[in-house]
Amino acid sequence: QVQLVESGGGLVQAGGSLRLSCAASGSIFRVFVMGWYRQAPGNQRELIARITPGGRTSYADFVKDRFTISRDNAWNTVYLQMNSLKPEDTAVYYCNVHNDLNGADYWGRGTQVTISS
Repeated sequence: QVQLVESGGGLVQAGGSLRLSCAASGSIFRVFVMGWYRQAPGNQRELIARITPGGRTSYADFVKDRFTISRDNAWNTVYLQMNSLKPEDTAVYYCNVHNDLNGADYWGRGTQVTISS
């Protein structure tokens, strides 16, 4: 089983920065894709960024050039560096691990990010 725990959320002024961390434990295989999602009240959960086993990254257009996804060499932690934050970035941010072989998804419980004007 895979277990994910997010941290690093909080309250920040517009234009500021936060770095989210996701600590992973369990059977994390090198074929797994890791990513970050977010969900604001009344909205569906939306994909922010992904990093593949080969280290390739992809981003939603609304965060490209502001957010950066990365992971440590041991695959224990995945990060989301968020710069130039906007009030519309306010949401609960979730870490995700996807097993592309069988379609299984694993989720953290989320961390709240609130951006004030």
